[in-house]
Amino acid sequence: MSGILVFAEHADGAFKSTATELIGKAAELATALGTTVTAAVLGDAPAADLGAAGAAKVYQAAGDFAAYDTGATTDALAAIIREAQPDIVLATASFAASDAFPRLAARFDSGMASECTNLTIEEGKLVGRRPMFSGKCFGSVTVSSSPALFTVRPNSFTQPASTGGAADVVAVAWEATSAALTVVETLATDSAGIDLTTADKVVSGGRSLKSVENFDKVIRSLASTMGAGVGASRAASDAGYCSHSEQVGQTGQMVNPSLYIAAGISGAIQHLAGMRTSKVIVAINKDADAPIFEHATYGIVADLFEVLPAIDAEIRALG
Repeated sequence: MSGILVFAEHADGAFKSTATELIGKAAELATALGTTVTAAVLGDAPAADLGAAGAAKVYQAAGDFAAYDTGATTDALAAIIREAQPDIVLATASFAASDAFPRLAARFDSGMASECTNLTIEEGKLVGRRPMFSGKCFGSVTVSSSPALFTVRPNSFTQPASTGGAADVVAVAWEATSAALTVVETLATDSAGIDLTTADKVVSGGRSLKSVENFDKVIRSLASTMGAGVGASRAASDAGYCSHSEQVGQTGQMVNPSLYIAAGISGAIQHLAGMRTSKVIVAINKDADAPIFEHATYGIVADLFEVLPAIDAEIRALG
């Protein structure tokens, strides 16, 4: 094996928690394979710091990557892969990797497994476990070509303990092969708070909230108390109780938190597709026959307007 390369994403120079999460998992896999872990960094960021998470070496491509550019990202990552010569390349299933990795697979005539929720070593090969058919079943995927590309949903693994070490940094020269994209303006999302895609806890509300005021008073209040992200069903989003960027489901965000609270959400297959892999699902609904209960770890058949404020008050009382 010539190693595992992890695409480590950052925002304004601060590495995302998903970067260290994946490097930590890569270090575990590398031990089983008898190989090493390296990382790929695009733009200005303290690359050497990734050594504390388990990266022995970091390949860094200089440039302005503040605004996502399909061509630039793909070209820079391709240059790093040629330099590092890894057998395996991992990335978080972010919008950047979801766009760039299929292009990289095509360039290197290689295979790719996307949206994995677990990675294991079986008979000396990396196996990715991924949800299929809107999460109704799971498949185990191996990639026989090299480099084998895998993207992983956030929060699939625990954060590694910091070793305090520093990684060697190698500057990689790269050249853009095209300039098909020009960024003329960048608009921030209209939602504030914790990023849903990386949130470890999510509180979601459905049509039963009945109004923006109720959604804010019940869902946002509890989410704020818990330090959780705010989610919603499509019915709640379409009704205008929250922004579309907070919608969870097949036509919204895919989330993979440790805890997912679904309040007043029936559990339509389209919603389940976006949150079914959550580690613990708590469903609150007055309808005992709501489909969500079939997938819930814990179910509460009760009025959400009574349950959620009570939970909120108890958490606040704990300080």
